[in-house]
Amino acid sequence: MNITYEVKDNEALTPVSVRAFLRSHCGVSHGLWRRLKWNGTILVNGEAVKATMATVAAGDKVTCILEEESAIVPTKMPLDIRYEDKYLIILNKPNGILVHPTGGDHTNTLGNGLKYYYQATGQDIDFHPVHRLDRNTTGLVVVAKLPQLQSALTQPGRRMKGNMQEHNITQKFFHRSYFALIDGIMPKREGIIDLPIARHPDSIIQRICSPDGQYAETHYQTVAVNNGKSLIKLELKTGRTHQIRVHLASIGFPLLGDDLYGGNHDIIGRQALHAYHLEVFNPLNGETVSVYSDIPQDMIQAFYK
Repeated sequence: MNITYEVKDNEALTPVSVRAFLRSHCGVSHGLWRRLKWNGTILVNGEAVKATMATVAAGDKVTCILEEESAIVPTKMPLDIRYEDKYLIILNKPNGILVHPTGGDHTNTLGNGLKYYYQATGQDIDFHPVHRLDRNTTGLVVVAKLPQLQSALTQPGRRMKGNMQEHNITQKFFHRSYFALIDGIMPKREGIIDLPIARHPDSIIQRICSPDGQYAETHYQTVAVNNGKSLIKLELKTGRTHQIRVHLASIGFPLLGDDLYGGNHDIIGRQALHAYHLEVFNPLNGETVSVYSDIPQDMIQAFYK
């Protein structure tokens, strides 16, 4: 991590502590501040300062330098990069690969591939995923390059100001849309599923709809119908584990190929779910990025069978 912020006139009418400036105006979390204080370097106008004592005023430039340690093993692999800037990167994830290493897979994940890519391109960056896709779900994934951006994108509802572009955000900074295939035809062309989701009492993987679960909201719309199958578009308003899979199964329309939730896997060998659109608002620069990904061939072939 090596990033410089400029203190604007309205951010420090009188001198303020470096900590207050970084926490209030730059999205630096409490945990990141502690790491900067103990293991990093803070420069004010190019001069190293003591983190706990330094103050800044309008016009000053604050540079934060922190070497990021990572246990992720770099692995060379093809990456389908759809967008990249100095703040974030968006990839198109193929079927059969996890987003980040787990107990059962330490080397063949997007995290491993990105770590190799960062090293190969001279970027001293750790892996900061904003969200996940299941192993057999395809499509777009956004990964932050800065820990403070990862924190901002995953903790909505805070007031962002100053270097965070003075936006009062009350919802998530990124919006996700999916295409899915189901057996049958929805009774209504479009609708909302807002059943709470909880862990299955007998499984560490499976989820169920339960009054005791967390609030979850999925919007759906039928796009096309062929030979008793439907192509539907879905938008998530929350991000619960297996949310689309659980919600569709709960109303009697599990994803094609989703054997965990009762889907028919004779036509396609994985859950027929693809994240085709990502729209990300970056509170660090005030810009919005919108990226699309075509429906993969296995889903197209399954739809026309």
